[in-house]
Amino acid sequence: MHDHHDLGWTLDPLLVVPLGLSLLIYLAGWWRLSRRAATPVRPGLFLCGWLVLTLSLTSPLHEAGERSFTMHMIEHELIMLVATLLLAASGAGGVLAWGLPRPLRRALGGRWKAPLQSLWRRLTEPVTATVVQGVVMWAWHAPFLFDRALDSFGWHIAQHACFFVSSLLVWWAMLHPRGRAGGYGVSAACLFATSLVGGALGALMSLSSSPWYADYAAMGMTGIGLDPVDDQRLAGLIMWIPGGAFHGIAALVLCYKWLKASEGGHAALPVH
Repeated sequence: MHDHHDLGWTLDPLLVVPLGLSLLIYLAGWWRLSRRAATPVRPGLFLCGWLVLTLSLTSPLHEAGERSFTMHMIEHELIMLVATLLLAASGAGGVLAWGLPRPLRRALGGRWKAPLQSLWRRLTEPVTATVVQGVVMWAWHAPFLFDRALDSFGWHIAQHACFFVSSLLVWWAMLHPRGRAGGYGVSAACLFATSLVGGALGALMSLSSSPWYADYAAMGMTGIGLDPVDDQRLAGLIMWIPGGAFHGIAALVLCYKWLKASEGGHAALPVH
């Protein structure tokens, strides 16, 4: 936890180097593909997702999250609801692959291609991805793990990495169904389940009469001028209501896509 009063940017190499490399790899892949592909690559979604992720992790919001659970929750929601949704929607995997050096690109397209594709298909199966994210969310909000993340920068990076990867798997699974007739229906059901799982955790936080985390509890007043209990209640409400509503609205959108696809499938059936 930081004791000084001025909030600054978090420019640790453990954060900045991976973020910078991912951007450079994407831009290199975009440049290579734009010279080859008949359909131009549109980088807008990826760049917006990368920007939201980068600002969440490196802007003063990150340090504010070490002094207020509410600000910490806002950081997490931006990563898990906004950044990863945009990155998954961008479908940037192929562009990133083209941005890698040629020897590594050939290795990934050779003997490693089949096992990596198999692993990716398993992890992005909608139910599997939903369960993984639910476990990650509840495990990292357990007091002993959350306190470790507050006390150690390395553990904090591990926490954010788990949130990022698990939510990226979920959004990819939801947005890219694999040709199943009920693909969007399964995705919608999984998003409704996610809204309940996250909402239940947020509700427990907001209804608790005591703070869960030692570092926040030790503060007489958190960074946003609330006592630790009220700060936790506000953080829980953010996870419970806006977070749950976000997943619920996304589920309704996928329900609509599922119904439209079903109507199209029925219309294509021959009439006897």
